[in-house]
Amino acid sequence: MLDLTWGGEQFRLLPQKAAYLPDHHTLLIADAHIGKAVSFRRLGVPVPRGTTTENLALIDQLLQQHEVQHLVFLGDLLHSAHAHGPDTLAAMGRWRERHPRLDVTLVRGNHDDRAGDPPGWLDIRCVDEPLRLGGLALCHHPKPRIGAHVVAGHLHPGAWLGRGIDRVRVPCFHLREGVAVLPAFGSFTGLHPVERQPGERLVAVADGQLFEVPAR
Repeated sequence: MLDLTWGGEQFRLLPQKAAYLPDHHTLLIADAHIGKAVSFRRLGVPVPRGTTTENLALIDQLLQQHEVQHLVFLGDLLHSAHAHGPDTLAAMGRWRERHPRLDVTLVRGNHDDRAGDPPGWLDIRCVDEPLRLGGLALCHHPKPRIGAHVVAGHLHPGAWLGRGIDRVRVPCFHLREGVAVLPAFGSFTGLHPVERQPGERLVAVADGQLFEVPAR
């Protein structure tokens, strides 16, 4: 874990590609893209199975490790309309039954616009960005907001670790002036490479650990 201050709030980066706000007992997850694998299979693309179960199990782990009262998805909870299939929704329903008292909010992202809101029986409050929380603006799109520090997703940032032929690209947190971008939480998502610029921080996630990426 890595603790820092963001927008006057204690902000904890987690090696599970999520962030936690201890003072608000709030867990932040960006770009879960639940149902992405089934969406690809519907198009005839052979991709791994079990990604929804894997993602939900990881959320369970985070809820056990931290004193979470409020879970906020920073957009792209569901990948597409295919995510409303019976198997995917059944898995989400079983997950929700395990956490009936958990307050869950979805800040709608671009994929949510296409997929539609989750069914009402999942008891997930759906709002448009920004969702204000203390000194933070919780968003999907990483755009600066006057009077608040933004926490967002959307970009699926990735950083390079190593050199030469031993170099590998891994998910990362990207913190720049007024905007913190979380890595994509989903286990079946791509990466958009980013380079650290002066005054920025890249915190890479690899092998269950966090690594500060040095400036070139």
